[in-house]
Amino acid sequence: MATASKYEVLADAVLRGVGGESNVASVTHCATRLRFTLKDRDKADKAAVEATRGVITVVESGGQFQVVIGNTVNNVYEALVAKHDIKAGDAVQGGLLAKAIDLITSIFTPFLWVLAGTGLLKALLAVWVKLQPEAAANSTYAILYVAGDALFQFLPMLLAVTAAKKFKANVYTSLAIAGALIYSATIAVIPNADGVSVTLQGFAGGDQLTFIGIPVIMVSYLSAVIPTILAVYAQAKLEHLLTRVLPEAIRNFVTPMLVVAIIVPLTFLVIGPVSDWVGTGLSNGVNWLWGLSPVIGGALMGAFWQVFVIFGVHWSFVPAMIQDLSTQGYSLLTGPLFAAVLAQGAAAAAVFVKTRNKELKEVAGPAAISGILAGITEPAIYGVTLRLKRPFVYGVIGGAIGGAIAAAGGSAAEGFVLPGLITLTSTINIGSFAMQLLGTGLAVVIAFVLTMVLGFKDLPSTAEAVAEPEDAGEVASEAVAVTAPAIGTVVPLDAVPDKVFSSGAMGAGLAVVPAVGEAFAPVSGELVTVMPHAFGIRTDTGLEVLVHVGLDTVELKGRHFTAAVAQGARVRAGDLLTQFDLAAIEAAGYNPITVMIVTNNGPYSAVVPVATGDIAKGEVALDLVG
Repeated sequence: MATASKYEVLADAVLRGVGGESNVASVTHCATRLRFTLKDRDKADKAAVEATRGVITVVESGGQFQVVIGNTVNNVYEALVAKHDIKAGDAVQGGLLAKAIDLITSIFTPFLWVLAGTGLLKALLAVWVKLQPEAAANSTYAILYVAGDALFQFLPMLLAVTAAKKFKANVYTSLAIAGALIYSATIAVIPNADGVSVTLQGFAGGDQLTFIGIPVIMVSYLSAVIPTILAVYAQAKLEHLLTRVLPEAIRNFVTPMLVVAIIVPLTFLVIGPVSDWVGTGLSNGVNWLWGLSPVIGGALMGAFWQVFVIFGVHWSFVPAMIQDLSTQGYSLLTGPLFAAVLAQGAAAAAVFVKTRNKELKEVAGPAAISGILAGITEPAIYGVTLRLKRPFVYGVIGGAIGGAIAAAGGSAAEGFVLPGLITLTSTINIGSFAMQLLGTGLAVVIAFVLTMVLGFKDLPSTAEAVAEPEDAGEVASEAVAVTAPAIGTVVPLDAVPDKVFSSGAMGAGLAVVPAVGEAFAPVSGELVTVMPHAFGIRTDTGLEVLVHVGLDTVELKGRHFTAAVAQGARVRAGDLLTQFDLAAIEAAGYNPITVMIVTNNGPYSAVVPVATGDIAKGEVALDLVG
C-alpha cells in the first residue's frame, strides 16, 4: 500500500476540519490559500483546522472559508481534488463582491505563477538594458523578451481556457473565439500612431469596416481581459441554449459552428467596444485620481494592501491592474505595493533578530525571506506580525510612507509581477526608479527600526521556559504539567470515535468521559480561541492546548453550553472554561467526550499522557518532556 504524501495527509486533515466531502460545495485556491464554499458553515471546526500542522491560519471572508497554506497550496489542492469527490471552482455563495472575487480567483489563479514568472524575466531584462543599453539591439535579448512578453500578449488564450472551465463552456470553442480576437489579420485592424485604422486582410481598403452593414469599432484585443471573459460567458449561455434545442444528430458540429459565427461578430460589434470603454474608463479614473494626489493614493495602497491580503480581497484589484497593463503598459496601482510587501517582511525580520523565543525565530526567519524576496507575505503576517500585533502596525506605517514616496515619483511595475525584492526591477522604466528605491528602502527601514526600538510583547525565551524549578518557580511547574480538562474517566486519544482527533494529526493528548458538565483550563495562558464548545490556550512559553467538548457539538450552535471566559482573556490552570448540560447534549444525539490536545509543543520535545482511569480537577493528565 502506497504511503500518503504530506500533501495528502494535510488535505485529508483540512477536509475533516471543514466537515468532510459532503459539506463542501466547491473548492478553489489562490496563491496561498484554499478557498472553500461550504454548504453548512456550522459543521466546520475553525479551531481544528487552524490547529492542523501545515495550516497557517483560517480566514472567513467573501462567503468563503479560506485555509491559508502558503507556497505549497497548489500541491495540497491537487491532492484534495484528486482523492476526493469535490467540485473545483464552482460559484460562491454571498454578495456581489464575494462572487466577483471568486470569479477572478478562479480564472486567474491557474496561470498566476507562470504570468508572474514571465513578468520576472522581463524585469531582469530591464536591468540588462539599463546596465548595457546596446543590449536592446541584441538578438539574444530580443528572443528572451519575446519569451517573457508573449504570454501576456496572448493572454486571451489562457483566459479562454480558465473562463470556459468556470462558466462550463466548451474549452476548444472558447479557444477558437479567443483566437479570432488575436488572429494576425485582426491584430492589424487597430488604430496606428496617426489614428488611421488599418483594414482586415482581404478587405478593400479605405471603406468603413462593417459586419452585415453594421459599423465595426475595432479595438485591440492583445492582452484583453474583460472582452475575453465576457465573450466566453456569452458563449456558455448560447451553448446551453443550443444544447436544448438542437437535435442530437447534428449538435456536436452545428453548436460550435453557430457559437463561433455568432459570438465573434458579437464581440467585435458590442462586447469589445463596450469593454474597452469600461476598461479605459477605469484606467483613466485611476490616472486621474493619481494626478490629483499620487501621495495620498500611494499612501492608501501602501498602508492597506496587506489588510486587503488578510481578508482576501486584494484579488479585486487584478482586473484594473491588467487593464492598465494592456492599455498603457503599466499600472500606477502597483507602484506602492513593493513598499507595503517589503515592510511586512522587514518587520518579520526584526522579530527574528529581537525575539528570544526559539519557536518564533524558526517561523520569523523563513517568513521574512519569503515576504522580502518572493512577495508572499501570508507566513509573515499570520505567523509573526499580526500574531504579535505591533509589528504588523509598524509594517503598515512603513508601507504607507514608502508607498506615498513611490507614487509621488510616478513609479509602477511594467509587467504583472508579485511585488518583492527580486521583481523590484520591473519598475525601472516607469516613473522615477530612484523614488521607488527611496520609498521601498525607507519602508523597510521604518518597519525594521520601529519593531526593534518600540518592540512588541515577546514570548519568553526557551531557556527561561525550561529553567529549573528553583529558578523558574511556579511558571516552570505549570509549563511541564498539563492538568485534567474535565472530571471523569480518562480515555486514550486513539480510542476517541473521531478520526480528526484519534489519528493524532492535530497533536498528542487524551480525552475524558465527563461525569460533571464542566470543562477547565489545563494550563495557564491566553485564550486564543473561544467557542461554546472549544477553547484554545497559548501559554507564555508558546505551548498551545486545545480543549474540545463533545464530538460534532459545533452543530448545536452553542445550545446547552454556557461559556465562562472570553477570547483574549488570561486564565490559570483549573479555571472554569464552560458549563454544559450533559443530559441535553446526549439527548440531542451527541457524544460529550472532552478531548484535550497539545496542538503546539512550544519548547518541549514530547507530550506524554500519564493519567489513567478516573481523574479529578487539578490532577496531572499530561507530562511535557523538554
